[in-house]
Amino acid sequence: MQAGRKREIRKKADVFREKCKISRYGIIDLFKDCERLGYKLLRYPLGENADLGFTVKKDNDIVIFTNSCSRLSREIFTLAHETGHVILHLEEGSSFIDNNITINGRSTDEKEREANYFAACLLMPADDVGRFIDLEIQSFYEKGLSAMDIARIMSEFNVSFDMALNRLESLGVIDSNQKICLDNEKIERKVSNLLRSVGGNARLNVPGNEIEIPYEYIDYTIYNYNHNAIPKETLERVLACYQLSIEDVSDKLVEHRSDDKDDLDDLIGGLDD
Repeated sequence: MQAGRKREIRKKADVFREKCKISRYGIIDLFKDCERLGYKLLRYPLGENADLGFTVKKDNDIVIFTNSCSRLSREIFTLAHETGHVILHLEEGSSFIDNNITINGRSTDEKEREANYFAACLLMPADDVGRFIDLEIQSFYEKGLSAMDIARIMSEFNVSFDMALNRLESLGVIDSNQKICLDNEKIERKVSNLLRSVGGNARLNVPGNEIEIPYEYIDYTIYNYNHNAIPKETLERVLACYQLSIEDVSDKLVEHRSDDKDDLDDLIGGLDD
């Protein structure tokens, strides 16, 4: 990625970050910020081996899905990555589907690399990271960073231990040898224990398993059901999230037979129809 393009992405990440609610250093709740900015967020536990997220523009709506079976810190990074696609790449009718390869930075696709860079700049901007280390980690200049310091950083910026290490290395705060040592210390002491030791946010290290579906998604669900894209069981599960039943929306349904047993992943695919 060329320096000029990186500078452009940093600027766009800064502009988006200014619209978010920030603590002293990190974004407090990116999910709420994206909803407040008009994105339609869909959080659902599809399973550990399923895709991590997707972004699609449908009509005037921007729909972002995150798999809430992921650890919360990873789900937050997925949301930041998908937001990067929205800001940098999304056009009418286009979509992006992300898995472990694209989210973990192993993809060679330039747009995926740019979305990851946007996410890193959004969640851990260089100036705020430097300010946190300077003001909050008193022993840094004498002893460097410990695994407990990384736990403080991940809790403040709502990121994973690994994402914190990768970002600190890219910013030149630590070198590759220090990164290996900190990673080994993480394995030995375990992230959950480190977070508890510093009074950090232990929820970052466990799956959220949240089910959050925009109310407008009912219309998408009914549309797909009426066009035989999903079975009745899927429609009932979605309606149950809103404490609704088939009878409550019966005036919007058409009678049909469907022997398919597609799951929510097929419903998500139906958003592109």
